[in-house]
Parts: sequence; C-alpha cells; structure tokens
Amino acid sequence: MRKVLILVLAATALAVGATAWGSGGDSAKKNVHAMAMTPATPPELAPLVADARFATSLKRAKQAGYRTIVTQHIPDMGWHFMNPNITGFDVTRPPILVYVKRGHRWQLVAFEWVFTQRPVPDPLPGAQYGSFPAACHYVDGTFVLEPNQANCPRRSPISGARFAFWHPDFVTLHLWLWYPNPDGIYAGMNPLIRPFN
Repeated sequence: MRKVLILVLAATALAVGATAWGSGGDSAKKNVHAMAMTPATPPELAPLVADARFATSLKRAKQAGYRTIVTQHIPDMGWHFMNPNITGFDVTRPPILVYVKRGHRWQLVAFEWVFTQRPVPDPLPGAQYGSFPAACHYVDGTFVLEPNQANCPRRSPISGARFAFWHPDFVTLHLWLWYPNPDGIYAGMNPLIRPFN
C-alpha cells in the first residue's frame, strides 16, 4: 500500500508540473526539468501527507477560515493564506497554504507551518527549516519587517491597506508538494515562483 501511495504522489506531482498552466510550452518544459532536479520525497513522508490536500480550491480554503497574509508581489514566495485558528502541528491542517496565481486561476503548491522555535523532534522526516523575521501584516497581503509591534504603521506603507496583525520572528517549515522546487521540498523559497497577475 505504501508503494502505491508513493507512486500516486509521484505521478500526480509530475502531471501537475507538466500541465499546471496549460499546453506545454517553454515554461511547462522548464517546470518538468526542474522537477527532475528536485530531491526525492522521503518515502516515509508519503503516507503522512496523502490525505493532506484538503483545500484544493482557494474558495474552500477561504470558507475554512484562510485569509491572505502575503501576496505574490515578492518573487520566490507565492500567495500565502493563513488560518489563525490553527495552532500546533497537524500535517492535515497546516496553518498556511501557499498558492500560485495566473490570471484567475489558482493552484495550491505548498504547505507551511510556523514555530517560535525549532520543534524537537522534527515533525516531518528530514525536515529543513527557514525563518521569517518579525513583521507587520496588512489586510491586502502586504507586509513590512518590524521587530516591535508598537512601531507597526496603521496603514501599509506599500498600498495603504489597513493593519491586520504583527508576528515575532518565526521558524518556518515549507512542504512543496505540488510545484517543482529545485532547492528541495522543504526549502523556504522557490526560485521558480515569479510574480504574475
């Protein structure tokens, strides 16, 4: 059964990399090539995440309480949607869902968990961690780095949007399951993600 799950996940990832944005073309070929360079998914990870893609559409994610916290105006990140009601680690309920967008089409590409310190033991086999500095976030997904919440501007200096929340320094754990990442499935950034409208 485990081998079947691994094969299904591998086939799905390859299909998404090849067809996510339409019929072939240079970008699809680059995505498939990049997927071939991505380090293999640890076999023991497959059964843990086989049922985790519960929010395949952005509409369902929003209905479940996810809200924009980072827009795709920054290269290598994608759109981040967070559910503030989710705490702790649950592989089937990540607090942050990462999407890419082209035109009106959205694709779920990664999960993210955040911690105030590195968890021990690692919640996923072979986990690798990144970081996100303290920041003021705004309702439209813009943010500014700020170590002190009292210094957060009430409006985004980028867009003028209203203040939403502040967070301290975070340890991050990404899981790029549905978009190729040449830096690996746990990398904090993805060089293949670029801003699109």
